[in-house]
Amino acid sequence: MKELAGIAVSKGLGVGKAMLYLEDALPEIPRYSVSGEQVDGEWRRFLSATAAITEKIRQRLKETPLRNSKERRYILEAQLLMFEDVDFHENVRLGLESRLQNLESIVWDTSQEIVRKLSALPSAEFVARIADVSGMARDLLNELLSIQPVSLANLNEAVIVVARDLLPSQAIVMSKDFVKAIVTDAGSHISHTAIIARASGIPAVMGLSSGSAQIKTGDTLIVDGDNGLVVINPDKKTLVLYQKMIKESRAKAKMASQLNGRSAETKDGRRFMLNVNLETPSGLKDALSRGAEGVGLYRSEFAFFAEDRVSDEESQYLTYSEMLKAAKNLPVTIRTLDAGGDKIIPSLFQDNDEKNPLLGWRSIRFSLSMPEIFKIQLRAILRASVHGNVRIMFPLISGLTELEQALGFLEEAKAECAAKKQPYSGTIPVGIMVEVPSAALVANKLIKKSDFFSIGTNDLIQYTLGVDRGNERVSYLAQPTHPAILRLIKMTIDTAHRHGKPVAMCGEMAGDTRLVPLLVGLGLDEFSMNAATINDVKRIIREFSFAECQKLARKALRCANAEEVAALLENPV
Repeated sequence: MKELAGIAVSKGLGVGKAMLYLEDALPEIPRYSVSGEQVDGEWRRFLSATAAITEKIRQRLKETPLRNSKERRYILEAQLLMFEDVDFHENVRLGLESRLQNLESIVWDTSQEIVRKLSALPSAEFVARIADVSGMARDLLNELLSIQPVSLANLNEAVIVVARDLLPSQAIVMSKDFVKAIVTDAGSHISHTAIIARASGIPAVMGLSSGSAQIKTGDTLIVDGDNGLVVINPDKKTLVLYQKMIKESRAKAKMASQLNGRSAETKDGRRFMLNVNLETPSGLKDALSRGAEGVGLYRSEFAFFAEDRVSDEESQYLTYSEMLKAAKNLPVTIRTLDAGGDKIIPSLFQDNDEKNPLLGWRSIRFSLSMPEIFKIQLRAILRASVHGNVRIMFPLISGLTELEQALGFLEEAKAECAAKKQPYSGTIPVGIMVEVPSAALVANKLIKKSDFFSIGTNDLIQYTLGVDRGNERVSYLAQPTHPAILRLIKMTIDTAHRHGKPVAMCGEMAGDTRLVPLLVGLGLDEFSMNAATINDVKRIIREFSFAECQKLARKALRCANAEEVAALLENPV
């Protein structure tokens, strides 16, 4: 038995036989000289190959429904843009003319030059785009060399797909009936393949580095998409344990589904709102079926990641409108673009070289410095607001000046919509995410210009405790039960409540069932989490009285360290 640790990109547990899928292997690239007279012929081969591939992509787009397949359409459209990219075409043409070499070698060398430039940029998240560029080159070479890769659409038995790097073009056609989990050496949480896995409900672990070298076809695998673990050929005890966990998970899901239609209400009648965090609109239908009462956080940047560009106003308007209509007047909170730091959109950050990107040009700071991009999004949200119940949320606000600047751009966007006679709702709540200690400390100023707060605990923990959660040497210090975190949460909630404003939480803490009684006692009004957790949180809330939770919170706030709080939560009553 061997255990490998990677990145948990799609939740869930999978047990099954491995299928080593190495169709991303590079075909042998012929290299030879051509004459000047042959350049036009090589160029025509290039145009013919790209035309054939783009026609296949367009056909897939036609076969992909507009509704409930947004992320798939985004990815297909992004692939189309890559193959039609004018700069790439021009560089291939110049390479042919200047180097007088065959097309295959020019295509590969041109793509690798793009990869080298992306690799020099200061974020691990560029790996996602590097994989896309390499995949484009492989697709072109396969077309030029008449190589027909094996398709994951033709599986006829249940397998766990193991690959060095599963390309979006491969993942998008895979049979969801037979792919029980995905394991890759490369990839990240925002890679296109990760987005497809989450949308399909397939457990996935990526970033294993050498998993494909250690796993053989036919090996029994356990894929733990909750914790980022892959177990190769588990012993009987481990296998039985995970099979039991899967069985319990299904039983819990079935039992929890019985709470659908029932409120998240404590035994003494205190009512709470449970919302869903979404990365793609297609997840809304499932979330509503699981009892979500709205969208507490729509991560709008994921559409930008999928397309690797700024979506135009009309595209954003259509996306937001469809989601609002599907929500049927339930609240939908759209967080404005939260890019930068560890969430890079290559086309927007290609000249950005920061030593500390998580402390740099990101999130609201990026939007405020790019007013046209910011206002495109704000106008799209405003226009969509007539189709439902939308809330606007600004991320990473650190002080009043930033909030006032953001509100100023919102007023400009309203004026621009009015000038074009584009209607919008006059009652859109506008709030902020409390993610840095400074926001909690000046909450009394920020709440006067906000309709609500939403606490982003992932960043709040990181910035308060000075911990890089991705650094395994110090990640153990990122403790949500640290007294400093609890006091900042309590301070934020109390301040908002004194002004009659609600407070939500959309970080990982909100979906941690161990912490739910404590958060209830601290006075939180709304919880926002992934859809699969909603009924578990509801069940916990219904097991306690508000008075019991308040007593627990008072005890926790008196604790000296995270360990004392954790011990207290073992026996909350």
